[in-house]
Amino acid sequence: MRLFNRAIELDPEFATAYGRAAFCYLIARINGWIPDTANAIAEVKKLTQRAVELGKDDANALSAGGNALAFVVGDLGVGAGLVDRAIALNSNLAEAWNFGGWVKLWLGEPESAIERFARAIRLSPLDPWLMGMRAGTAYAHFFLDRYDEAASWAAMALQCSPDYRPGLRITAASNAMAGRPEQAHKAVARLRELSPTLRLSNLKDVLGPYRRAEDVARYEEGLRQAGLPE
Repeated sequence: MRLFNRAIELDPEFATAYGRAAFCYLIARINGWIPDTANAIAEVKKLTQRAVELGKDDANALSAGGNALAFVVGDLGVGAGLVDRAIALNSNLAEAWNFGGWVKLWLGEPESAIERFARAIRLSPLDPWLMGMRAGTAYAHFFLDRYDEAASWAAMALQCSPDYRPGLRITAASNAMAGRPEQAHKAVARLRELSPTLRLSNLKDVLGPYRRAEDVARYEEGLRQAGLPE
């Protein structure tokens, strides 16, 4: 965040810097690092608006800003539109397909999400965000009642980054629903070491803007069975 703000100071018309700065807030929220949600929402709105104004044809700026707008602000409609525009502008941008996969998850379209994550992985098989692509695929299978496939993809996500919290959460939920309590409890134990305050009651603070209540309910039930406290 400090470096993106410095880039903005050096070049106030550099659209990508605004989009990436907004994306930093998404990463912070995923990990539960945002103490002031209202301030984060205001900042993401401001940064994304500037990214769009300056980068109407900048796929990097639009994909990062759109994803942050959807996740942090909860403006799923506009955020999804920005990510889709990024994909249209640059169909070879793996990150846009990855973000687009998450957007499809939040919209309740897991089959489309799987297709987008697969496209991202094909374009960038050694991507720094490969754990997110794999974890997203795990979530999609989970919401389709394919718990074994979800657990398999979740395990691959943790191969990339063992402490990736969305990966640990879906590992726990999918293994619990697949009838493997030992693996589920182990994932929750590590998750609680990383996020001691995480509970089912405040899980919404780290979740995306899922449109289908049944998806959130299924996910919560999986984590409940895995041992996450109420």
